[in-house]
Amino acid sequence: MPCRAARLLILAALAFPTWHSGATAQTAPAVLAMQDGAATRFMWVGNSFFYYNNGMPALVQGLVRGGPPADVRPYSATMITMGGSGLDWHDLESYFRPGVVGAYSFDGGNNIVRNPGPKLYDAVVLMDCSQCPINPEFSAVFTRTARMDSEVARRHGAEPVLFMSWAYADRPEMTAQLAEAYTTAGNDNGALVIPAGLAFARVVAERPDLQLYQPDKRHPTLAGSYLAASTSYAALYGRSPEDNSYTAGLDADTARVLRRAAWQTVEAYQGKPTN
Repeated sequence: MPCRAARLLILAALAFPTWHSGATAQTAPAVLAMQDGAATRFMWVGNSFFYYNNGMPALVQGLVRGGPPADVRPYSATMITMGGSGLDWHDLESYFRPGVVGAYSFDGGNNIVRNPGPKLYDAVVLMDCSQCPINPEFSAVFTRTARMDSEVARRHGAEPVLFMSWAYADRPEMTAQLAEAYTTAGNDNGALVIPAGLAFARVVAERPDLQLYQPDKRHPTLAGSYLAASTSYAALYGRSPEDNSYTAGLDADTARVLRRAAWQTVEAYQGKPTN
C-alpha cells in the first residue's frame, strides 16, 4: 500500500530515555511519521476523552487551519465515540461499510453533500479505555484489538494510529505504564503513536498551575483537550504547533505553553533533540 510503504520507519534501540516528568524508561517507537501530507481524512474512534470540549477532531481542525500558510492543508474528520468504551466495544469493520459512515457531510451553507468515495478515510486514530491497556484483565484485549483494528484499517486503505491517553491526576504511575503499552502496540502493528499521555505528564511536571483535569481526575479540561490536540497535530503532521494562531478560546500565554509542550513531547518521544 503506497501510504504504508512511504511512511518513515526508523527502528530504534529498545532503551528510551527516562522522562524528566517522572515516567520510567520506555520502549522506543519504531514508526515516527506518516507520509507527509498523505492523510487528510481521519476517523477518530474512542470514548469521552475524545468528545469532551467539542471533540478532538474539531480542535485538531482548528490547529490545521491556524498554522502558517505553508502548513495549512486539507482536513476532514469523523468522530465515533461511546462513553466509557474500550476499543473492543467498537466494530471497526462496520464503520467502513460503503455509503454509510462518512458518506455525506454538511457544507458551509448547512447543506448535505455527498463525499467522494469509495475511500473515505486515510487514517484511523484509535484509543482504548483509559485503564484497559494496563489493566490485568483487559490488557490482552487491548493487544488483540489493536492488532485486529490495524488490520481492518489497512484492508480499507487507511493507516492505523494509536492515541496514547494520559494518567489519572491522582495516579501518575499510569503514565509510564500507558506509554509502554501503546508504544509496544504501535511497534507490533507498524502504527504511529500520538504521545498525548506524555505531554500531560510534561505539563503537570513543569506547569502544575495549569489545570488539565476535570474534578473527576480523568477527563480533560479545555486546556487538557487542547494539549492533546496539539500533540496529535504535531505527531500526525510532523510539524510544530508552536507558532499556531488557534487557541480554542484559551488565553494566548496558556495556549502557547501547551503547544510548546506538545511539540517538545513529540520530539523527545521520537528521540529527536529538543530546544
